[in-house]
Amino acid sequence: MKKSPNANVTQFSLIAAFGGFVFGLDAANISGAVRFVSSLFELDALQQGTVVGCALLGVIVALFFTGTLVEKFGRAKVLLGIGLTYSLSSLLSATAVNYEMLVVGRFIGGVAFASITVSAMYIGEIAPAQKRGKFVSINQFMIGLGLLLAFVINYFLIKSMASIDWLNNDNVWRVMLGAELIANALWVALLLKIPESPRWLMMQNREAEAREVFAQIASPDEVEQVVSQVKQSLKEEQKLTTKRQLKELFSKRMRLVLFVAVVYAIVQGATGMNAVLFFAPMVFEQVGMSVEDTFMQTITTGVVGLLATLIAIAFVEKLGRRVLTLAGLVLVVVAHGSTYFGFSNTQYVFDDAAMTTITAKLEKQNIGQEKLQLLAGHSYNSDVELKKALADTFTKKELPLVSGPIINATIEGVNAPLVLFGIFAFLAAFNLSIGPIMWVIFSEVFPNSVRSVALPFAALVQTISSWSIQQFFPWQLDNLGAASIFALYAIIGTIGLIIMYFILPETKGKTIEQIELDLAKA
Repeated sequence: MKKSPNANVTQFSLIAAFGGFVFGLDAANISGAVRFVSSLFELDALQQGTVVGCALLGVIVALFFTGTLVEKFGRAKVLLGIGLTYSLSSLLSATAVNYEMLVVGRFIGGVAFASITVSAMYIGEIAPAQKRGKFVSINQFMIGLGLLLAFVINYFLIKSMASIDWLNNDNVWRVMLGAELIANALWVALLLKIPESPRWLMMQNREAEAREVFAQIASPDEVEQVVSQVKQSLKEEQKLTTKRQLKELFSKRMRLVLFVAVVYAIVQGATGMNAVLFFAPMVFEQVGMSVEDTFMQTITTGVVGLLATLIAIAFVEKLGRRVLTLAGLVLVVVAHGSTYFGFSNTQYVFDDAAMTTITAKLEKQNIGQEKLQLLAGHSYNSDVELKKALADTFTKKELPLVSGPIINATIEGVNAPLVLFGIFAFLAAFNLSIGPIMWVIFSEVFPNSVRSVALPFAALVQTISSWSIQQFFPWQLDNLGAASIFALYAIIGTIGLIIMYFILPETKGKTIEQIELDLAKA
């Protein structure tokens, strides 16, 4: 039985976006693994940031040649190569024998994360204009689904450490990272079933093949119209080399389009999602939760993110890109403000009750009690003061394992409801708006003539923005404190909201060619 065009578009989009699912697994797994990796390899705060952030350095490297690859080999073949690269990354990361090997494995995984831009490009080119926003938003949905599954797996692995003899602090992270190989193999198998982008085929003068693909994703009476539109667009815009595409991208004609994309990319990356996402257990630890509770809360973050993304997919074509973006940024600012106030009056007191609780917990970690006695009777007025004292007292191997129990027992003055509201509201806001909508905007605003380099460039800006947050978050926690960090994110969100209010266009319901006529002025 022949499938309908809608069914085919849905199937091809889901397969292309499955790379987002793999990325979601990877992000959640490393957030769970970093505590144990830090202890095993005795990492400092900047090395912790590097283990997590080196993946984004891989993205930065990949984005310099992604445009050339998709232009030369096509979107589908590049996605297949990315799937194989993800598999290599998972294998190296799970079997790492030292810090350096783990960084290399994570870096290779970052190279593979270029899939998010290639899949957005692919989906944007096969989906009909009136449904493009929904289909491109599937990328974010798949990331959320991957996050949720990995958070659940991580939680049950932590719970199982007490009952499974061979599972311990030194190897549980290998199981977390190795589980990705199953998803990697599945994605590679599925990618063999998708056709090439028909717009890319048209650019390669392979019209017969393009028509075959259009026949799968459009009704018979629409095929001629779409082919005609693409032909006209390609006729007006001569095929450019990568160098000439870059020159065109930075021309005066593209100034508004480029400014919109760059601002969106910076705001999406710098409002702190990667801090909350990649260091979720560490963030919840600051509230005073036990290790097991922090992993339980990560499941809640996965559920919130996934539900919010589903809402965004449902409303992206009804409310439009602009309304969702601006409303989401308002909620981002409110959320970060709430987290700031929740953390602003915390202090840490090593009284008798706290010492008794910590002693009982650290006995399970086989950490000498004499070190803990050095802290008895002390109190600290901020998390920065506390972490300096802990770093002076415990070794790098001990510190990641003892920080959670100590914070849990000594923290006073934290307004946990405000903090938790802030974190969950931010997750909802991000996944309702700037998370999925950014990729929709990127897939729509760039003309066909520069699309192969424009999407990777915009993603490069977003990646550098995200990397700066991700790389330095552990260091910032130790040296600035949680309250100051979230205040900074709120400020960035406010600036982004103001700028976006004045420059962000509405693109819903328009073809790529119509959007080009509106935005790229001669």
